[in-house]
This record gives sequence, C-alpha cells and structure tokens, in this order.
Amino acid sequence: MLLASRNFAYHLVANGACLIAETFATVEAEGWEGVPEGACLFASNHQSMLDPPLIGGLIPREIAFVARKSLFDNPVFGGVIRACRAIPLDRGEADISAIRRTLAVLAEGRALLIFPEGTRSMDGQLQSTKSGAGLLAIKSGVPVVPVRIRGIRDVLPRGSRWLRGGARIRIQFGTAIPASSLDPGKDHDDRFGEASRRIMAAIAALPDISDPGL
Repeated sequence: MLLASRNFAYHLVANGACLIAETFATVEAEGWEGVPEGACLFASNHQSMLDPPLIGGLIPREIAFVARKSLFDNPVFGGVIRACRAIPLDRGEADISAIRRTLAVLAEGRALLIFPEGTRSMDGQLQSTKSGAGLLAIKSGVPVVPVRIRGIRDVLPRGSRWLRGGARIRIQFGTAIPASSLDPGKDHDDRFGEASRRIMAAIAALPDISDPGL
C-alpha cells in the first residue's frame, strides 16, 4: 500500500519504510481499512525505530507523531522528522509545550500516533505504560485506536544499526474506543495513569494474525 500525502517528506519516509519492511520481511496488516476519519489517537506498542513510519504508511491518511527531543539534534534524522512535522517531546519531564501541540493537532481534526510505553521494548514484550497517553485521550476526548505490532523487532531491534531479513511483521488495528470508556472519572487517584493502562490493555488484547502457511 502506497500512501498519498501532500507532505513530500512524509510521503517519502512512510512509503520508504513500507518498501524497506517488505524487502526484509513479509508484512501483514489487518483492520486498517476501518480506521476512523477525523481526530483520533492511534496507540501502539513500540518495538523498533521503523514503527512510526511503517504504521504511518499503512494508515490511509496522514498522521502526526511525536519523537524524542534529542533525535532532532541529529543533522540527518532530525531534518527528516522535522520535514515530516514531528512534534519534539522531552521525556525527562512533563513537556507542557508538546502536550499543547499534540492537543492542537487533535483539535484540528487530525490523527496522532502515540506509544503509551514511552520507549522501545528491549525484548519485544509489552512494557508498563506512562500516563501521557491517558492524559491526551481524556483531555482531547477523541477516540483511541489500539494498534499491536509484532515481528518488526526481528528486522531492526533496539540498539541495532543493521536490518535483518526473514522476519514476519504483523500489525493489527483494533476498533476505535471512545475516550469516555477509558476515563475512570475525575475522582480517581490516578486518572490519567489508569486511562493509559486501559489503553495498554486494549493493545495487549489484540490477537495475532494467523500464519497463512499453517
């Protein structure tokens, strides 16, 4: 699937990631046809640096995403993600500026990709979640689409600079969840954290795609 985008850099990066993944692996995706129009959050587990552009290339609409602030310091990679209009995020503290920018993106009716775990998994297993995903869901009130990606770590794992072949990448898009279903209420002691855990539980519940060879 080749994504059409008015942002040339986004078009190049997203479609380039799809072509790279399909060169080194088989790529199977289910549920992307039902992604909603209008503002929404795509919430995915995180295994590889290829996750954002690959997911972006599979979704039939342009999406915004956040990236670790230090990545913008790299003259090459930083230039690429700037051209893709990525939002810099300082993970070491509550980044109010990034939160405002992401909420503004959603207020414009656009889609945003987030990773509730906050960083890539070392072993491919799901990690504990940060509260930011729940905060964005509750503050924006937009639906959340859970996404589960499997196998991409076998192509480009965390800490590796080299692509590996022979993998089978599976990406499952779930049904959009209303933000109200994720909100435990204003009186909850850890309102945003609990909302994030509910998002992560929805990601964990997504089934694997059956191996067509079986």
